[in-house]
Amino acid sequence: MTTATLRRTLLPLAPFAIAALMGLPVGLRAQGAPPTPAAAPSFSPEEVGINEKLGSTIPLDLELKGEDGKPVTLRQLIDKPTILTLNYFRCAGICTPQLGGVAEVLNRTKAEPGKDFQVLTVSFDERDEPEVAAQKRTNYLAEITRPFPPTAWRFLTGPSTTTKALADAVGFKFKRVNDDFVHAAAIIFISPKGEITRYMYGVTYLPADLQLAAQEAARGEAQPTINKFLKFCFSYDPAGRRYVLNTTSIGALVIILAALVFVITLVRKGRKTKSEEGQ
Repeated sequence: MTTATLRRTLLPLAPFAIAALMGLPVGLRAQGAPPTPAAAPSFSPEEVGINEKLGSTIPLDLELKGEDGKPVTLRQLIDKPTILTLNYFRCAGICTPQLGGVAEVLNRTKAEPGKDFQVLTVSFDERDEPEVAAQKRTNYLAEITRPFPPTAWRFLTGPSTTTKALADAVGFKFKRVNDDFVHAAAIIFISPKGEITRYMYGVTYLPADLQLAAQEAARGEAQPTINKFLKFCFSYDPAGRRYVLNTTSIGALVIILAALVFVITLVRKGRKTKSEEGQ
């Protein structure tokens, strides 16, 4: 096969490579190959996931219950950079590793709890009572080995109308399935004025990222999610309640990048040959 033929064959792949690098969906299927068999029923992004609402202000007058059962509004609670997590306390899936990941990063960050930031964990299951919230709080505070004021991590409950309103305000979508819920995992940074400034996905977080996000929240600076590439490489599996590697996406990306590099090399080589022939 000549160089010119290779260029004609591979150049059409360049737009796919560019789209992949920009984080746009890319789909490849061999010609004549049968369609991929339909996967087991799953939940659509409209039902489960996170629709970022950076810069929006959450409803601060929503009233929740503290661990002692006393009512408290978000306006009363949020007076400093706040990390919000949405979970439910009977969750046997992703909530446990996520809250464990929060405890771990709180141990490692240089930011000062209670001053530079605080954490609010809100249950979206109306069946969770303050007593359960208090026990969860005790359990996770026990995982923190550094000096940490208990008031810097609150566990809150409330009626479904209230917690759903909060979830909707931050773009957190969950779905009830029998006695459980299907949902994603993320921590959401809120400014002292109630503005959403950043989202961090998954169940593990870097101390430096948390510290930077807390500083941004203190200034009220909404920042776009920086792990768009990670979201391309990983997707949340609601049925398995975990993040899974998108091997198809990654494999396609590797092939496309290799093809793009090859095409660029051929084009440059062709130009060089023409230049030499013209001399």
